[in-house]
Amino acid sequence: MSASYAQLVLLMPTINTLVAAVGLLICGLAAVYSLLTLLAVATWRHQGKRENARPLAPVTVLKPLCNDEPQLYEHLRTFCQQDFTEFQLVFGVRNRTDPALMAVRRLVSEFPHLPIEVVIDPTLHGKNYKVSNLINMLAYARHDVLVVADSDTWVGEDYLASVTAPLQNAAIGLVTCTYRGVPTRRVASRLGAMYVNEWYMPSVLLARLFGFEGYVSGQTLCLRRSTLEAVGGLQAVANHLADDFRLGELVRSAGLKVLVSRYHVTAQHDEEDFAALVQHELRWMRTLRVLRPRSFAMLFLSFSLPMAVAGTLLSLGQQHVVTRVAWVLLGVTLTARLLINSMHRKPTESSLWGDLWLLPLRELLILGVWCGSFVGSRIQWRGTAFEVDTDGIMR
Repeated sequence: MSASYAQLVLLMPTINTLVAAVGLLICGLAAVYSLLTLLAVATWRHQGKRENARPLAPVTVLKPLCNDEPQLYEHLRTFCQQDFTEFQLVFGVRNRTDPALMAVRRLVSEFPHLPIEVVIDPTLHGKNYKVSNLINMLAYARHDVLVVADSDTWVGEDYLASVTAPLQNAAIGLVTCTYRGVPTRRVASRLGAMYVNEWYMPSVLLARLFGFEGYVSGQTLCLRRSTLEAVGGLQAVANHLADDFRLGELVRSAGLKVLVSRYHVTAQHDEEDFAALVQHELRWMRTLRVLRPRSFAMLFLSFSLPMAVAGTLLSLGQQHVVTRVAWVLLGVTLTARLLINSMHRKPTESSLWGDLWLLPLRELLILGVWCGSFVGSRIQWRGTAFEVDTDGIMR
């Protein structure tokens, strides 16, 4: 037996102990993160009330559209049924053959008393097609309070009153909303909704629990026209991938606050297939990498269940107490993860067990997408490829 091999044999117990200690540390981090995330979600759900929904000034709702979507007509219709004194709806598309116009024409005939404008304009003002659409639509907005909402969003009758009420405070420059994804029946769509409901939104709420207030979502952007003009208008974000996030930055830099409303909107989540899901989530991950380059590498801490499993495997074969603690921490992590999986569901929707079999795939997929996001900066958005630089500008 060589001297080096003998030394290695002697060191093996020490190496195994160190590996087990690392595994136990990983399990501990996963459990702590899971519990904090669960606390953040529970706190947001049960803390505070919706804003005082007194009628505000007349509002223009801007709805940029692109192609047909599942239940598009039903979703747009909820914006026509608002319990609000005076509001205008502006729908916008880039060409006359856009199939989304079928739903809009149906609404125009169904609600003849509502002031509805339909804007068809292919003019581009930057690389972000959605923002270009909004710029074209803004010329038809009659009122000074503006609400921008994505096409896949649907709301209750008190939505406009709730999200516009905070603007009565002059210090509030922008109001946005958290949201919940509801999938279509496709497995890829269900996986995508799990990404939103069980990873993205809980991560946002956890960040808010620790004081980070950078969240802004295109599901709802509510602001005064004067505020928009003061930050350079929509032209200031026309080339940005994360236009909503950038708009929030501009509003805060103008000395105004961004408020996350207690109104929780719902969004349809539809993915054509698994490849489309991966491309979609890769775009989101690369967006996060651009927005938070320093902290993005630490994002693996949020993948608590894969971490806990890996940590437990590293702890196997060690002292009984070490292995037992690792299994306990894995159980804590799994329990918290299952609670987060169930908390966003409504009684009328599928039970916890309906998508439980997707949980391992969901956890592995998000880990894989995160790893893939480090390779390159190209994204696919509505059939067009873009490169995104370190400032979030699309090329």
